[in-house]
Amino acid sequence: MSTLITDYPTFSPYLTVRNAAQAIAFYQAAFGATERFRLADKATGAVGHAELSIAGSLLMLSDENPQWGNKAPPTLGGSPVTFCLMVPNADAALARAVAAGATVLMPAADQFYGFRSASVVDPYGHQWMLQHEIEKVSPAELQKRWDAMTSGCAGAETPAKT
Repeated sequence: MSTLITDYPTFSPYLTVRNAAQAIAFYQAAFGATERFRLADKATGAVGHAELSIAGSLLMLSDENPQWGNKAPPTLGGSPVTFCLMVPNADAALARAVAAGATVLMPAADQFYGFRSASVVDPYGHQWMLQHEIEKVSPAELQKRWDAMTSGCAGAETPAKT
C-alpha cells in the first residue's frame, strides 16, 4: 500500500538530466537524498518524473525529453543555475560529493559573506554550492566587503543601463 504524498512546498527546483536513474543514485550518495517516488516508462526505463527529498527540501527531476521541451545541461551547453545547499560542514559535504562523482569547481574556503563555501558540478551538468555559516554579517558590512573585494577588479564595472 502506498502513502499519499501531500507535502509540497511553494517552490521547488525541477532538474532535467540524462540518465535520471543514475542521477537519483548520485544525489543519494552525494547529498543524502531520499527518493519519494519515480514514474518510469515500462518499455525504456526512462524516468518521466521523480521526487527526492534533500535535507527536508524537495527536488524533482526527469530524464531529458526534447519532444516535451526538457533539455539537460549538456544539450544546452551548460546551466546558468547554481543550487545552494546548506550543510553542517562544507568540507565534509565537498568530500562526499566528490567521492560520489562530482567535479570541484571551487575548493572549500571561508568567504567574505560569512560562509565557508565550496562548489561542484554534478555528473549531469548541474552546479551546486555547498556551504555552512561561519559568521553573521549585516547587509551594510556585506556591501563594504564587496566594495573592498571588487575595487580595482576588471569586470566589476556597473553594467550599462538599457
